[in-house]
Amino acid sequence: MENLEKQLICPICLEIFSKPVVILPCQHNLCRKCANDVFQASNPYLPTRNGSLTSGGRFRCPSCRHEVVLDRHGVYGLQRNLLVENIIDMFKQESSSSKPTPVKTEEMLMCEVHKEEKINIYCVTHNVPTCSMCKVFGAHKDCEVAPISSIYQTKKTELSDGITMMVGHTDRMQGIISQLEEACRTVEENSRRQKSLVCDKLDQIYSILEEKKREMSQKVTVEQDKKMNYIRGLTKKYGDHLEESCKIVEMGIQTMEESEMVSFLQNTKSLLKKISEASSTAHLDKVEHGYEDMNHFTVDFRKERKALDSIEFMQDDEEDDEDDEDGEASAEDREGIQTLSASSVQPPSSQQIISSSAASKNTVSI
Repeated sequence: MENLEKQLICPICLEIFSKPVVILPCQHNLCRKCANDVFQASNPYLPTRNGSLTSGGRFRCPSCRHEVVLDRHGVYGLQRNLLVENIIDMFKQESSSSKPTPVKTEEMLMCEVHKEEKINIYCVTHNVPTCSMCKVFGAHKDCEVAPISSIYQTKKTELSDGITMMVGHTDRMQGIISQLEEACRTVEENSRRQKSLVCDKLDQIYSILEEKKREMSQKVTVEQDKKMNYIRGLTKKYGDHLEESCKIVEMGIQTMEESEMVSFLQNTKSLLKKISEASSTAHLDKVEHGYEDMNHFTVDFRKERKALDSIEFMQDDEEDDEDDEDGEASAEDREGIQTLSASSVQPPSSQQIISSSAASKNTVSI
């Protein structure tokens, strides 16, 4: 039997296997709990649930250092060794049948004052067990006493009732904790919903501003194109006039080089007329002073800024007034109205939260 017991010892905990698992393919056995502890120690960063790893990984057998690739069930996906379990059950049955059954004897406590006297009575006055000699000659001779067996039953009943009461109290506390946790989840969900609604409404304002920006920028662009085209037209006219003037200057220089007086005089009359005409720019338009300015597109957003700064959550009474004035508001507009209690209003107490949750879920509350 001793040799068999040695074969049934886990190499990790050095106890008889508990739910042994076989580490394939090396065929060594470990307690499932011990294998799980070894696996967690070697993979500290893998996710866990209920104390066990929930993802696969590599497991190294502590007996032969052979590596085994585990599936997503981790150690709990290893094959249990049913043969070893059956052998362990038979070993335990054989061991228990071969050992003599110990006889249970009630241990009797002795009195501390009268060393040879057993404690067999109970002092009701001082609520302590004592012996008969203490009642007759000792410190409890004037006290009220009762049989220890009757007091035992009474105190046992009181303790049982107290435990029952505490169990009920803990159940109520657990119910309250569950209700408070549900209230937290509800607050988080409501907050996410309200944040989403606020963001949707502000996104609508962003869209309106973007459209307005596009329209106003388009107006400035139209005015810019108009002035640019006008100035470019004047630039072309002045360029043509400058080119004509240069040609006349070249003609004048060539005429000045004419040595024949008759030819010079014949050409001079028409050339002087051209010079006179080219020297005048009265027929050309001029850009007025300040024509290039765009200051007439100046905007003042102080009122709009104040309006945007005043955006805030509506109070309950304001929401009620708006609903009375606009009873036919669309469902989309009503959904966008955000409500927030005034800062002077105190938040609901935990007792109110618990009572409200209890009424809706039929759970016990204080």
